[in-house]
Amino acid sequence: MLLDAVFFLLRAGLDLFWWAVLLAAIMQTLLSFNVLDGRNRIVWTIADFLYRVTEPALRRVRGMLPNLGGVDLSPLVVLLLITAASIALGAIQGYLLRSGLYF
Repeated sequence: MLLDAVFFLLRAGLDLFWWAVLLAAIMQTLLSFNVLDGRNRIVWTIADFLYRVTEPALRRVRGMLPNLGGVDLSPLVVLLLITAASIALGAIQGYLLRSGLYF
């Protein structure tokens, strides 16, 4: 019962972070093409929040990727890593269920 809550919280955290990375990438694209006005207080607040939440993970990935000019593939890589972590989490939960360590 306790492990159900732990796995649920881990999966929910991964899902929320996945959406935060996706929204941050969309927000940065819209800001760079001047679709959204960065001087608007609400837009700036949302963009700043998403930047602060996602930038530590994106910065690490950017450091490993080659320089592609103006193309930033770090959100794509982070989204793939989050998806892989979610799949691994499901596999771990299934393994624990099949082995009898978790009921």
